[in-house]
Amino acid sequence: MSKQATQDMETRIASLLKRSDLSVTESRRKILHLFLEQTGALAHGDIERKAGEKFDRVTVYRTLQTFVEKGIIHTIPTADNSIRYALCKDECSGGHHHDHHIHFVCSQCDNTYCLDDVVTPDIKLPKGYQAEHVEVVVEGVCKNCR
Repeated sequence: MSKQATQDMETRIASLLKRSDLSVTESRRKILHLFLEQTGALAHGDIERKAGEKFDRVTVYRTLQTFVEKGIIHTIPTADNSIRYALCKDECSGGHHHDHHIHFVCSQCDNTYCLDDVVTPDIKLPKGYQAEHVEVVVEGVCKNCR
């Protein structure tokens, strides 16, 4: 990464954290950097490995929970009942996620992708029911594995 690209990344990280009223700490910077350089979603274990030995499991967990609460990242359920995390778009905020898109899990490489251009379908529920959150996960083979 060039010096300018590194500076741009650090500026973006600081801006995201400040916009969410979070102080800039080393663990937040490092974990947010991982999300910004990643094209797919990350599992807790992926983040622990990529963050290095500097941050223990509890620090990573608390940072992820804070990022979810502040609308910086969102959760994606998986078939094995684990959770992956992906960066939110700009319209998300604390307690108000607006990630109405499909998630795609590749059965070959096990990567999870946010398909931002594919909107979650409108679900018509029976009278008396009110949806609070709709999650659509599609499993198949991604374009990189085909």
